[in-house]
Amino acid sequence: MPDAAAHESANDPQRGAHRDAAEYGALLAHPAVPPDATAAYGEHPDQVVDFYAPRDTTLGAAPLVVVLHGGAYRARVDRAHVSPFAGFLARRGFAVASVEYRRGGPQGKRAEAGAAPPAGRWPDTFDDVAAALDALPALVAEALPGADTGRTVLTGHSAGGHLALWAAARHVLPAGAPWRRDEPAPLRGVVALGPLADLGLAAELGVCEGAMTQLLGEGEEFKRRRELVDPALLLPTGIATAVVQGREDATVPYGIAESFVDAAARAGETVGLTLLEGVGHFPLVDPAADACAVVAEEIAQLAW
Repeated sequence: MPDAAAHESANDPQRGAHRDAAEYGALLAHPAVPPDATAAYGEHPDQVVDFYAPRDTTLGAAPLVVVLHGGAYRARVDRAHVSPFAGFLARRGFAVASVEYRRGGPQGKRAEAGAAPPAGRWPDTFDDVAAALDALPALVAEALPGADTGRTVLTGHSAGGHLALWAAARHVLPAGAPWRRDEPAPLRGVVALGPLADLGLAAELGVCEGAMTQLLGEGEEFKRRRELVDPALLLPTGIATAVVQGREDATVPYGIAESFVDAAARAGETVGLTLLEGVGHFPLVDPAADACAVVAEEIAQLAW
């Protein structure tokens, strides 16, 4: 069990929140990186994938990295904020697919004032992630013919880290459950970045302005839905999994990652956990931060 200190990013939570806010500002200071191609996997405007071709083609067929962005499942944050991260990975020699999906509440400036909008759309958010991953092989063949889908690594940040872990566990869902795969997804592995990896603990801590109960409901509804989408309950997966987490993260406290790793161990599975000292939530996807280079290395270890 994670200790009490794991429920805060530091002894001073306010200081941790200020750190995360500053790091978020640094991330947003990067200009968006336009994709090389965009393809739809459905009819809704959010059912699209951006593709980034590898910039170093001397390495041969490039491994594919699938990116699921965070933002507490709310529409006010879209994939644009991780486009610099996608571009960074492309410069490292990866082919990249950055997935958009339906989220909760209004988009853009309409979402700025007042209380946080609803988090996620049930079941649409999960419908989209499952549909996007299932459609990717055909979409990649068209948009990135040089990509090696046999070396696919799935990564996601924050809420996207949760969705990445969940997408890799669909074969663990009970028979007849929505989104179930009969076989494990063809992945080299998953690298989850500051993930909401234990939804029960995340709900107890009220992370992301109550996103968990907004997404899953409360009481029996929360319990029923959680059984279908909580990575901490869908173990073991048999898929190589690593978690990268900032120890000073005030947005998703590192105790959530530790709880997931502990749950995996109880299920007989080893999950790698890299805790980065002096790092908060957002440097993991900030190309200017040393933490982002650590993330790229974790992905490379699985891909190559």
